[in-house]
Amino acid sequence: MSIVDLSGYGCKYSKDISVDLIGVLISAAFQVWYIFPVIILTFIIRTPWFKGVFGEFQVNLILKKLPSNEYYLIKNVTLPTKEGTTQIDHIIVSQFGVFIVETKNMKGWIFGSANQKLWTQKIFKYSSKFQNPIHQNYKHLKTLEAQLNISIDALFSVVVFIGESEFKTEMPENVTHASGCLSYIRSHSAELLNQQQVLDVIKNIESGRLARGFSTNQAHKAHVKVIIKQKTTDKLCTKCGSDMVLREAKKGQNAGSKFWGCSNFPKCRVVEKFN
Repeated sequence: MSIVDLSGYGCKYSKDISVDLIGVLISAAFQVWYIFPVIILTFIIRTPWFKGVFGEFQVNLILKKLPSNEYYLIKNVTLPTKEGTTQIDHIIVSQFGVFIVETKNMKGWIFGSANQKLWTQKIFKYSSKFQNPIHQNYKHLKTLEAQLNISIDALFSVVVFIGESEFKTEMPENVTHASGCLSYIRSHSAELLNQQQVLDVIKNIESGRLARGFSTNQAHKAHVKVIIKQKTTDKLCTKCGSDMVLREAKKGQNAGSKFWGCSNFPKCRVVEKFN
C-alpha cells in the first residue's frame, strides 16, 4: 500500500479557508455598515451636550415667531465676568425691554420654587437635583445690567422648559413651557427703551461678547465646573432642597447643642445632627 502525502494540500486548503473567511467578514461589514453610524448617533443624542444644543435650537425657532421689526434676537452669548465667564442662551432686545432667556431641555416631573437653590427632576422612581434656573439666569441679568448701563427694570428673566416635562409645583409667570415664553414677552407692552437705546444695547452686547469657538466654550465649561463644585459643598435639605441652617436648641434636654435645620421651616421640618 502506498502512502499519499496530503500535507501540501492541507496547507493550501487552510489558506483557502482563511481567504474565504476574510472575504465573508468584509462582505458582512459592507452589508451592515449603516449600523455603526446609528450607534454613534444614538450615543450623541443621549449626551447632555446634545440635549442642550437641541433645546436651544427649538427655543430659537419659537423666538423667531416674534416680529423681527420689533424684537432683535442674539443667540449663544458668552460674556466675561470678574469670576470668569457667563453664557446666555438667547437675548431679545426691544423697546419693551431686554429679555434674557435660559433654556432647559428636560423630561419628567419638575419640582421647585423661586427661593430654592436646587430644583428636583423626577422620572418614575429616579430623582435628581439641578440648579435653580431662576438663580442661574439672575447672574446673567446682573452681568448685562453692569455691561449695558441701563435700569434693571428694563431687564427681564425668562426660563423656558423644552421636552416632555410637567411642573408639579406652582411656577412664577416667567417660567414657562415652550411657546409660553412668547405670551410672557408680549405681555410687556410699555415702552422702556427708545430706538437709539435699543441700537446701543445691541451694539454693546455684540462688541462685548467673547468670540464664539472651542476655546471660549472650554473656558466657560471649566468655570461652570468650579461653580458646581462650590454649590455641592453647601448643605442642602434632603427633602425639599433648601439650604440647611446651623441652629442652636434653646430649651429641653438638648439646650445649647447645635443642629442643622431646614431654612424652609415651618413648611419643611427636616433636622440633622451637627457633627
